[in-house]
Amino acid sequence: MVRSTQKPAPGRDCPLCPRLVAFRNEARALYPDWHNAPVPSFGDTSARLLVVGLAPGLRGANRTGRPFTGDWAGDLLYETLIEHGFAKGTYDERPDDGLTLVDCRITNAVRCVPPQNKPTPAEINTCRAFLLASLDEMKNLRAIVALGRIAHESVVRALGSKLSAMPFAHGVVHEAGTVRLYDSYHCSRYNTNTGVLTPKMFKSVFKSVVADLRK
Repeated sequence: MVRSTQKPAPGRDCPLCPRLVAFRNEARALYPDWHNAPVPSFGDTSARLLVVGLAPGLRGANRTGRPFTGDWAGDLLYETLIEHGFAKGTYDERPDDGLTLVDCRITNAVRCVPPQNKPTPAEINTCRAFLLASLDEMKNLRAIVALGRIAHESVVRALGSKLSAMPFAHGVVHEAGTVRLYDSYHCSRYNTNTGVLTPKMFKSVFKSVVADLRK
């Protein structure tokens, strides 16, 4: 894995991506009570599992300040994590709901909300420095679940591997040294409503993670 000298989290007013800064400032003016800043990772750095999403949703993590909290994707993700022992408590779409992660951490490939939920390649590349630093500080890391192709590709590059050697496909497991990368379609409302991803398909990925971590 590539080593990083970057801090694992951008500052509240991170200036690195001008388009995202402008969008963030617009949101701050419209919704002054929201988080409206780079969303930090959630969970302990000692965890063996890291879940990597795409980016905060405007009315989800960008509003609440916790990954996958307050939007549709979080409903399925946190239900699945609780069911498989990676979280405990009750998920109530609020950062103060008391939910805690167990041997698991959650982050995003891009830390700031992008317009139309679509970060540009340049923004993804810029924010990868923080993903790299997050991977680097997880000394016990053994499993990564990448939610969607963009998260997958950013993780692969952060691990120092080639995309051609680790193509994205739902349910596929890739070996990267001591770390296993598990691919899943993103648990977005669109994917679940269209049947691209069913709860059974999604939960089967985490079932595999549990089985492998027990070895």
